[in-house]
Amino acid sequence: MPTPSPARIHDFEVVSNDKIADGIYSIVISAPKLATMLEPGQFVNIAVPGVSANLLRVPLSYAKADPEAGTVEIWYAVVGEGTRNLSLMEPGSTSNLLGPGGHGWRVPEGAGRALLVAGGIGVPPILGAATILSQMGVAFDVCLGAASASKIVGVDELRALGAESVSISTDDGTAGACGFCTDPAAALLAKGGYDYVASCGPAPMMRKVAQAAADAGVYCEVSLERMMSCGFGACNTCNVETVDGMKGACMCGPVFDASKVVVF
Repeated sequence: MPTPSPARIHDFEVVSNDKIADGIYSIVISAPKLATMLEPGQFVNIAVPGVSANLLRVPLSYAKADPEAGTVEIWYAVVGEGTRNLSLMEPGSTSNLLGPGGHGWRVPEGAGRALLVAGGIGVPPILGAATILSQMGVAFDVCLGAASASKIVGVDELRALGAESVSISTDDGTAGACGFCTDPAAALLAKGGYDYVASCGPAPMMRKVAQAAADAGVYCEVSLERMMSCGFGACNTCNVETVDGMKGACMCGPVFDASKVVVF
């Protein structure tokens, strides 16, 4: 396991905290030093005030970092007490976080075209991958999945970063195709022309994307979600089973080579 961890404690102040979709929020924080350190695909561990019974920080991927403004934007879904209390933090309120955590996307040198696949709140790390691809001049397509139209995020941002196509799928058919984003992703991979795949979302989704990429002979990375209790490799609560043994997501991930992951 790589040591030492790059994560450090950073104080922050909330700049804004707005609802951007059904059950999904965007919090922008002022943390100047952190904003210069984050790499696409990394995460932060936030101390959320007001949860007396919750001793653990909330691990979240980030959507954007602006080193010049000294801000970091984090998108999150309200799914429990920690994120519910996070959604109540108002501009001007303060706390601290641990970051940057782990390592992010590793786009292969020489990649000519990529496919990005995100489901639900898996969009923020995919925005990071899109940022890297845009900077490298690599063309990319996107497949997005959500439960319904009211929960879709990231379409405009991905197009602004240069996505040549954005395919949308919803479970209930209220936007785009009715079904899962794994189907159009598999169809695109079967046609060929891709050198790299990046995926983040529910485990069954990533497992299907990884299999489709393997069938097409394309290198695939996945960003895995685990409860990263400490965030710096000490507690072993975020282990991922790989072909090379158990690996802590907070240090060896959260981005993994999909072909190495045994249990998504």
